[in-house]
Amino acid sequence: MSVFKKLFQQTFIYGLATVLPRALSIVLVPLYTLELAPSAFGVYATLMSYLILGNVLLSYGMETAFFRFVNKHADKKAIVQSTALRSLTVSTLIFVVVLLFFRESLSSVLEFKTEYVTYALLILALDALVVLPFVWLRANERPMRYAVLKILNVCINLGFNLFFFLLLPILVADAPNSFWSTIYSEENKIAYVFISNLIASGITLLIVMPLYIKIGFAFDREIWKQMLKYAFPVLIAGIAFSINEAFDKILLKYLLPPDIAASQVGIYAACYKLGVFMTLFATAFRLGIEPFFFNHAKHKNAKNTYATITKYFTILGSFILLFVIVYIDFFKVLLIKDSAYWEALPVVPIILLANLCLGIYHNLSVWYKVTDRTKFGAYISIFGAIVTLVVNFLLIKHISYMGSAIATLAAYGSMMFLSYYFGRKYYPVPYDIKKIVGYLLLSIGFSMICFYGYPGNLLIGTLLLLVFLLLIYISERREILRIIKR
Repeated sequence: MSVFKKLFQQTFIYGLATVLPRALSIVLVPLYTLELAPSAFGVYATLMSYLILGNVLLSYGMETAFFRFVNKHADKKAIVQSTALRSLTVSTLIFVVVLLFFRESLSSVLEFKTEYVTYALLILALDALVVLPFVWLRANERPMRYAVLKILNVCINLGFNLFFFLLLPILVADAPNSFWSTIYSEENKIAYVFISNLIASGITLLIVMPLYIKIGFAFDREIWKQMLKYAFPVLIAGIAFSINEAFDKILLKYLLPPDIAASQVGIYAACYKLGVFMTLFATAFRLGIEPFFFNHAKHKNAKNTYATITKYFTILGSFILLFVIVYIDFFKVLLIKDSAYWEALPVVPIILLANLCLGIYHNLSVWYKVTDRTKFGAYISIFGAIVTLVVNFLLIKHISYMGSAIATLAAYGSMMFLSYYFGRKYYPVPYDIKKIVGYLLLSIGFSMICFYGYPGNLLIGTLLLLVFLLLIYISERREILRIIKR
């Protein structure tokens, strides 16, 4: 079987379990933008950004350490698993108890309602408590159960959101003095978002609870110390990555004037969601490519294969960038129901390009993964985080959320270039740079013509899209046919 065909078949179920929930969550975007004012959506987006960072802190790299030590100490597999589970369980319970005790002070510092902070802390704790059971399912090759549980979590979350926002108002209107009226609040709809998430996380924990008994809570102090030592660099890299991914919303909240900050975050976060098409593509590709990198590393033609994969990833990503820009008027109506949010549409091309750079970076990162130089991954992520923070601080006060979009592109773009630069030194791969850069620049150029030169002109946009595809076909037809025939 062709290595390229094999690539797209690998990790299909895990890819489905990761990508499908994200795709299902897109359904919530039009619901939220229809039911919530930009300021309320901004509160939600900012707190979710904190949750991204919180998830990294509460798992503190133990997920990666689990995989490493289960394989490293195969004779002590049971004690490794139970040690990791006990470590995460105890640390999570301490975290939630302490922070819930100080939740009012925390709310004052973060400038959120205590109610919302309480919901966020409980969600964080519940999500942290299912990290190891999900890792156990992966380590013990239970992909179907893993996928079903992941998708079930999103479906429950989606179902309760639909109930609270759509069905509950109807029930209250039909019976104003019923039980339903006691849980309905027209002024505090944002609470429903957190409650739905909390219910989904709670049910997921209940379902995986039997695994706690199966894994057990035996503890080996020496193994635990080794796992923490191994996990620390992973934690640092995770913090850096969460800063790149989420800190723009947080900084917008605190760097903009208080009277407009929440609404600016809201419209930015909503339009940021239009970059989800690139994110889904890059995530699905990465889930398949990472195990492929390792499995194919010893093959004679490994480097040439990596080069070809990166080129075709860039082609597909460039097509998605241009496609979304050409039909952005359709996507904005489909996903963002309130036109008040459309003010931030100029960030969409920048965010799409930024996510494409991140996807290319993940492809280029093969060099430090197959040569065991993973510390470079942490260094590059930290550099990206510094770029994110510096550019946001420099630009937000002058150009608001456009500064955040530029910071995202600057961070992911610099990470991409750094990975390519160091890769040439430690693991040179014969990338077809002329074609990769050419396709990328062609897509960017056509996108700029569509978005800035002829906005809303579907005729010109579609024509440019067809021209792009034609040029790709002319340039790559021989290689594509050769790959298909393998």
